[in-house]
Amino acid sequence: MKISELPRIELANLLHRGELLLKLPPFVTRLKTNVPSLIRDFAVMYADFEVSSIDAFADFHVEIASEPGLWRWLKPQVRFFFDGRPSFIPLPTVQAFAMLEWGLNWCVAAHSHQYLIIHAAVLEKNGKAAILPAPPGSGKSTLCAGLVMRGWRLLSDELALYDMTTGEIFGMSRPINLKNRSIGIIKQFAPDAVLTDSVPDTTKGTVALLRPPTQSAVRVREPVRASWIVLPKYTPNMLPLLEPHSKARTFMLIAEQSFNYDIHGENGFEAVGNLVDQCACYQYTYSQLDDAVRTFEELCSGKIT
Repeated sequence: MKISELPRIELANLLHRGELLLKLPPFVTRLKTNVPSLIRDFAVMYADFEVSSIDAFADFHVEIASEPGLWRWLKPQVRFFFDGRPSFIPLPTVQAFAMLEWGLNWCVAAHSHQYLIIHAAVLEKNGKAAILPAPPGSGKSTLCAGLVMRGWRLLSDELALYDMTTGEIFGMSRPINLKNRSIGIIKQFAPDAVLTDSVPDTTKGTVALLRPPTQSAVRVREPVRASWIVLPKYTPNMLPLLEPHSKARTFMLIAEQSFNYDIHGENGFEAVGNLVDQCACYQYTYSQLDDAVRTFEELCSGKIT
């Protein structure tokens, strides 16, 4: 059953009782919350995702709860709980859904060492996949959202899960986190995009979450093998430029952008080497999403080698 198939009152009751088990392949997360705005946003953003039975095994047990006491009325805040323990400082209630997304990222990055976890977007089209690793501010999420709204399948906006044995990459296809100017850019580029309300004054500035397309959610169980590693770099008023990037420098960037490279030791070193070896590596400078879409379509069609 999908989230969208649950009546809203039933969804709210399941979340209140902590009996909603959300399938985020390769994981299952048990969710609990008493925050109405979070329930509303969750219903929209995860509409196409499936739920597990109440007695299924859950990898993560997560709760977002309103802070009790006088502050509940004077300055409403929420807190993130993992396995029943508070894990982060409270945030304003208006940031509840963003807190859930950031908290889920932390759950995966801190506890899923069966994978090499890379801070990267992953997109697929026609059986070919691109990894977009980049530090904050590079335009990665904007580029990812733009391509997704033009038919590319979303696997990841933040966390690429690399199976070091098979060479496959898994992604949970979760909402894309947009920040500041990116929100307006995507609204103009894709007027039919479904986003949460913009939330100002977070630690990341103003944020909004973009709902994944239905087909990305439906195909969430399908891993990919990467064909390209593309390092995006947003630069205002620049003509698009796709240029080769050395495999040695790409290796170093992938290692730097991995959350658990050091934990895996020699296996991590070999895994990153194998990933880089199988991919064509580029750096891509862009300022307009229309240009970026054309470039990636040419890459996918084989016009760029």
